[in-house]
Amino acid sequence: MSKLFESLNLGGIELKNRIVMAPMTRSRANDEGVQPEFVAKYYAERASGGLLITEATNVSPMAKGYVRTPGIYTQEQIDSWKPVTKAVHEKGGKIFMQIFHTGRIALPDLLPDNAQPVSASDVAAKGQNYTDAGMKDFVRPRPLTTKEVRATVHDFADAARNAIEAGFDGVELHAASGYLVQQFLMKPVNLRTDEYGGSIENRSRFLLEILDAMSKAIGSDRVGVKFSPAMPFNDIQEPDADEVYSYIVEKLNEKGLAYVHVGDHANAGWHEKLRPLYSGIYFAGANFDKDRAEEFLATGKADAVVFGAKFLANPDLPERFELNAELNAPDLSTYYTPGETGYNDYPTLARSASA
Repeated sequence: MSKLFESLNLGGIELKNRIVMAPMTRSRANDEGVQPEFVAKYYAERASGGLLITEATNVSPMAKGYVRTPGIYTQEQIDSWKPVTKAVHEKGGKIFMQIFHTGRIALPDLLPDNAQPVSASDVAAKGQNYTDAGMKDFVRPRPLTTKEVRATVHDFADAARNAIEAGFDGVELHAASGYLVQQFLMKPVNLRTDEYGGSIENRSRFLLEILDAMSKAIGSDRVGVKFSPAMPFNDIQEPDADEVYSYIVEKLNEKGLAYVHVGDHANAGWHEKLRPLYSGIYFAGANFDKDRAEEFLATGKADAVVFGAKFLANPDLPERFELNAELNAPDLSTYYTPGETGYNDYPTLARSASA
């Protein structure tokens, strides 16, 4: 049998296969970060994967960087996720929530009272962010105070607790894609002179304190973390990426996490660099097809493989892999549009056969 379809024990949770759905922003929530009812169908249809990881979800009002992204910091938001986890579990699936804070990638338009975005320092990202009114330039953030850094650590812990209340099997910390956690890791962006800036050890402190706080809140075996070293996105600048991620991954061997998820979006050999350093469960993501996934699993380069657009466009991706069936192509024009078009209308093999 293909290793893709072998089970995997994830911190006491049994995954029925090693096909993981990537966290993907879909922008279907309302302006209060509450998910509509039809989101349950979207995730339940993909429950044949070994593990589903949700779209990145805001840990606080100041975390929001994109239109119509969900939150997990109010009771209404928590309650809106409960039908999602219930529907996935009824289909025999497992689901983790990815949580994040966008930091300097946010725009004042999306923040309370048009607030200035926050970051490790006052270094603006180069580039633009999407809004329904068109693309807008990133703005200069203000540095978080040391007290605010510690409060943000607590926001992540609270979000993890709320996710468990909503019925999730675990929580993934988004430490990738140039968002707040990664902003602290980036030497050209983190100009702090307190204990959260300077050396690699200090720049990693925010990340490690969040993981410790989340682990204390819900148990380390229910916590995962995602990295995307040197990803060409959101003005990521990591001149010392090799040293930073080698240090972090080796530190994570002490944490007892559910998994480490690495997206090598630039095909820069990060799996080959980091997998040998990590003794726990390793998820490899970005730029995978079935054959490459099989090779990674067979050679021990990964314990599970993460699929993004392929899972978005193919709700029954594991079945299609098993049958070597043709894959639907994703419709990029509906990735972030409201409503069910381009969300709940991708054909499955079963629906196609009955049409």
